[in-house]
Amino acid sequence: MTDIHQQNKQLIGKLRAALYDIDKGQLKKQLNAVFAPDCEIHLAFPFEDLAGPDGLFDVYRGLLTAVPDLERRDFIFMAGEANGNNWVGCGGHYLGVFENHWLDIPPTQHLIFMRYHEFFRIEENQIVEMQALWDIPQLMMQANAWPMTPSLGVECVVPGPALQDGIITAPYDQAKADASVKLVLDMVSGLKNSPQGAEAMELDRFWHPKMNWYGPAGIGSARRLSGFRNWHQIPFLKAMPDRTIILDKGVLFGDGNYVGFTAWPVMWMTVSGDGWLGIAPANQKITMRSLDFWRCENGRLRENWVLVDILDVYNQLGVDVFSRMKELTVARQPI
Repeated sequence: MTDIHQQNKQLIGKLRAALYDIDKGQLKKQLNAVFAPDCEIHLAFPFEDLAGPDGLFDVYRGLLTAVPDLERRDFIFMAGEANGNNWVGCGGHYLGVFENHWLDIPPTQHLIFMRYHEFFRIEENQIVEMQALWDIPQLMMQANAWPMTPSLGVECVVPGPALQDGIITAPYDQAKADASVKLVLDMVSGLKNSPQGAEAMELDRFWHPKMNWYGPAGIGSARRLSGFRNWHQIPFLKAMPDRTIILDKGVLFGDGNYVGFTAWPVMWMTVSGDGWLGIAPANQKITMRSLDFWRCENGRLRENWVLVDILDVYNQLGVDVFSRMKELTVARQPI
């Protein structure tokens, strides 16, 4: 019996190869070879929904103008099934020398890195849907052009898995995948008890004492539960105490010790309480896109990579981050 997940990884392997050693003259043809002509492509703000593989090529063409030696490096590569659909999830960094403006971000003439989480839904050996978050604020920070509040967590080049086993090529193990997904589901179920306080969530049952939480630029990363709570969870819940997570609107799939989760969006909430991301509370209702990976180790969650579409959140709150960035960097903008 053919392992459908291995087959899907082989398909995405063609895309990975094309985007590692990029040939701009061949890229459009390579994208059209793996994407269905009418596929759904959802990218982070400000790109949003694109018109099939040709629309995606236009985005890459602009990025390649800014970073001519662009390459894409995965540190997580996994596959699985959820809700009757087959998915492949990739996490890693785009990197290269930032030579020309991109989205009005001033070039640095230095090596840059931009984390991505990209999920692909596959039918009949074609990509029919892509959901992707690129950490554009991370690039703004490297260009000394981030115009918003500083991160509470630590900003860094987010590492790949500690055990260097995120590129999963082994035959699919359904029992192991199911156990990993169950661990994440049990943990998330505990998060719903947040109104009763930290003890009610019982996070100590699920997270390794030396856990690492790798958040998006603008929030930052943290180590141990104390770091996660202090630099993300407590400010988040104080700002948006009514936040609702609806897992059945998302996709949760496992592969070995890894779990991927994508939803577009996954959370609904009101910015009240103390406000968030430097924005004063005004009872604005927002949604949030999040694409996540977890690594399980001996029955605990040891690492969690989280990307949130921060720029989309600011946009919903009425803040034009790109306009503010241009004002901050006016001396570095082209005449």
